[in-house]
Amino acid sequence: MSTNPIVFSPRDHTENGAGLYRRMPVGFGPFPGPRQIPHPGRREPTTSRRTVASVTYLTERDAIRELLPPCFAPGADPTVTVEMQKLENLDWLAGRGYSTLGVKFPAIFPAATGDVEGDFLAVLWENLADPILSGREELGFAKLWCDIGETASDDNEKKYSGSWLGHHFAELELTGLREATGPAPARRPLLHYKYIPKTGCPGEADAAYAVMTPTENPHLVVDRRLTAGGCFKFRESGWEELPTLFHIVNPLSRLPLKEFRAASLVYSHGGKDLSDQTILT
Repeated sequence: MSTNPIVFSPRDHTENGAGLYRRMPVGFGPFPGPRQIPHPGRREPTTSRRTVASVTYLTERDAIRELLPPCFAPGADPTVTVEMQKLENLDWLAGRGYSTLGVKFPAIFPAATGDVEGDFLAVLWENLADPILSGREELGFAKLWCDIGETASDDNEKKYSGSWLGHHFAELELTGLREATGPAPARRPLLHYKYIPKTGCPGEADAAYAVMTPTENPHLVVDRRLTAGGCFKFRESGWEELPTLFHIVNPLSRLPLKEFRAASLVYSHGGKDLSDQTILT
């Protein structure tokens, strides 16, 4: 990962801009973002801070299958994991941060070179537009917007929520927090399905393919890891309450939660800019 800032002119959209990321509006030149920090910014891969609260439950394989794109299959262990994440001191936001709420399932993609196993990120809500735009268009993350908040916090308990224009649709709770004693779970590839609709052609795509975030993250350092009891809940909502999200929240609210598997709270620093995102074929 380069430590040097990218220098470009706002009008650098001809041959001088080759190899630079562009997003709309293109007339203003290459777009600043997580993988493209212009002068006078600097790439600082070790200084970001991350807090991740996660809860995992056993569910049913058929329930997962219903929420996967057709080219994916459920993994061997049919679980659902919900994560609340707080990111701080990000270099590309000049020290600012944002929060995320994600849902993922173990899944398999049948690539030409063999099956790729990982965790399929079904949806990732974020509370800032800038990472949503760059993550959807450049990386293929299934990102959407919502408000994300920490509603209660002490040494023993953490509570988080997701809401849309005042309507609360998701909750996550950790209880009985204690220092972890065993090894951390092995990191797995994160799987995605990038889909960009074709303008004026309903049902047709400009882009539709599987994508993977590799596990390698050399600048990520775990500072503290706690285990806990935990639970999460998605609130079934009507169209009037969530006119653009009810079709996502309601299937999540109906997932069978058969058995608690794990919950944790992890503090870390450092990370990568995801420029290693890979198309799967």
